Amino acid sequence: MNRFGKASVVLALVACVFACGNDTGASETAAQKGIAAGAVEIAQNADKPADKAAEETQEKNPLLDPKDPAVNQTAPDVFKVKLVTSKGDVLLEVHRDWAPKGADRFYNLVNAGFYDECRFFRVIDNFMVQFGLNGDPSVSAAWKNAKLEDDSVNESNKRGYVSYAMAGKNTRTTQLFINYKDNSRLDGMGFSPFAKVIEGMDTVDMLYSSYGENPPEVQGSIQSIGNSYLQEKYPKLDYIKSATVVK
Repeated sequence: MNRFGKASVVLALVACVFACGNDTGASETAAQKGIAAGAVEIAQNADKPADKAAEETQEKNPLLDPKDPAVNQTAPDVFKVKLVTSKGDVLLEVHRDWAPKGADRFYNLVNAGFYDECRFFRVIDNFMVQFGLNGDPSVSAAWKNAKLEDDSVNESNKRGYVSYAMAGKNTRTTQLFINYKDNSRLDGMGFSPFAKVIEGMDTVDMLYSSYGENPPEVQGSIQSIGNSYLQEKYPKLDYIKSATVVK
């Protein structure tokens, strides 16, 4: 579940716990009572069916709408992103002046929780590791055609530098790759780095790579089925547990 959806779940749980009684026997604090009262009031005032309310809550999830202002903020000039992965931590440093459109997209997707639970689904030794397909098919569908205009190439695809995957001019969406070696030949193809690994490149080097190159159908299956497909077909893939902007 993404970070925006969690708030509604927490509110519902609070209402349930305090409306049904505290089975643990612990006394309610004034703050707890206030929260409970607020939750009950919201529930009592709701005049729509529960399934309709849930549907509307889901619609408000910015990960389901690439045009939502919440995922279209301007990123800081320089910021860091911590990737907590199944192999260890990786720290990225993002420079907006290298590729402004790419940096802004990454900043917003990280803050919205897009990359949480994403698999490193394409890991090619001595080349690069690719990730950025969301494990929820509904989220993947929303961003599939949310294409970015190209940024100019102001940095080179050196080892540890991060760029967007693309399939031609102005086709970047959410998929990224980290270069395992100096892939400066990609510069002339329009792959514009926007970040670099400043800590944890040894972790990137350890990501599971024995599956090799993906068959053509893999990316489409991830988008249509989600992480359940990868868990069944490629269970050893490493993944991002969480991605957060840090100071």
